[in-house]
Amino acid sequence: MRSRTSLEFIDLSAGGVLFCQDRWAWQRMNKARARPSMNRRAFIFSSMAAFPVASVLGQTFSNNAKIRIGQIGTRHAHASGKIKAIRAQSGAYELIGVVEPDLKRRRRLSETNAYRGVNWMTEEELLGTKGLQAVAVETEVAELVPTGIRCIEAGMHIHLDKPGGDSLPLFRELLDKAEAAELTVQMGYMLRYNRAFQFMYRAVRDGWLGRIMEIDCMMGKLANEDTREAIGRYPGGGMFELAGHVVDSIIHMLGKPRSVRPFTHRTQSDGIADNQLAVLDFVDATATVRINHRDPFGFPRRRFQVAGDKGAIEIQQLESGDVTLYLDEPRGSYKKGVQEIALGKDGRYDGKFKDLARVLRGKKRFDWSYEHDLNVQEALLLASGMPTG
Repeated sequence: MRSRTSLEFIDLSAGGVLFCQDRWAWQRMNKARARPSMNRRAFIFSSMAAFPVASVLGQTFSNNAKIRIGQIGTRHAHASGKIKAIRAQSGAYELIGVVEPDLKRRRRLSETNAYRGVNWMTEEELLGTKGLQAVAVETEVAELVPTGIRCIEAGMHIHLDKPGGDSLPLFRELLDKAEAAELTVQMGYMLRYNRAFQFMYRAVRDGWLGRIMEIDCMMGKLANEDTREAIGRYPGGGMFELAGHVVDSIIHMLGKPRSVRPFTHRTQSDGIADNQLAVLDFVDATATVRINHRDPFGFPRRRFQVAGDKGAIEIQQLESGDVTLYLDEPRGSYKKGVQEIALGKDGRYDGKFKDLARVLRGKKRFDWSYEHDLNVQEALLLASGMPTG
């Protein structure tokens, strides 16, 4: 369960700051902070109490009962990784079944480690299963949002892989239906739970980097023929395929951009958008997103950099778990100057489903609001040179 308001609470007694993307909630919390009779810890818990998390559609999930979950679709590039992550967390999830209408594909996938032994079902059978609570939507991109809407209409929380389709109005409809039903929509952006990105989010929230002035990031690869065919189905090409991962992080830290300007090159005779840049403009900052599908060293060079007026963070390679931290003064246990921090890494998708289980069991609020997801999708479409109407 979550609302349009995005709230994250940091321990104020440790010198942290409150980060809030919603102006109304921020004003409300500022008023609470001004009350002389309320200490910091009491304020945190009283604020959290105003937003109950354990009840969804009148149903309270047990803290220990397994969450009944299914997967619809196997053709998304991340589908096999998601089903592995779900099956690996057997203490939290009971996998009811997987929907794949192509019988030949079912037989082929049944021989793989990811899908061996799963219960194959139709969509109607899965959504009609008594006690089903959540669905991971892993179809081809064109079917992600329509399938997600059907799941929500059936009363399911969803993990929806990226991107959120090519129609902003249809994606808005999905979010509106989920919000009205108090259902969680967890988008499949893979960097949210990466240890390096979690560290960066905390550093920005706690003010270690000061006022953010710039973000620069890139995700590249050398696309083979199959990848080129896939990204060529949409005018946004490679930007539409990949950029959502980093745009999600940019907007998580800076909010909705004032404008987005795309630069698109089609370097091959097939006319596919394969070398792209987008500039996102904010009140005090700019963010650049570069997506290049002609880069033979694109994967090891993937990076994310954020710089403020008091420090900076560089993450390269993007999923390495390694951070270079620049500070103009000591912060927490970190010294002034430049230091390399090796945070390690978990499975790419493990954190997603661990967090989803905590949310559905009422142990926490979801950290990304419906409004945030809508802002990301709009910015992604604009960065890809695609319509938003």
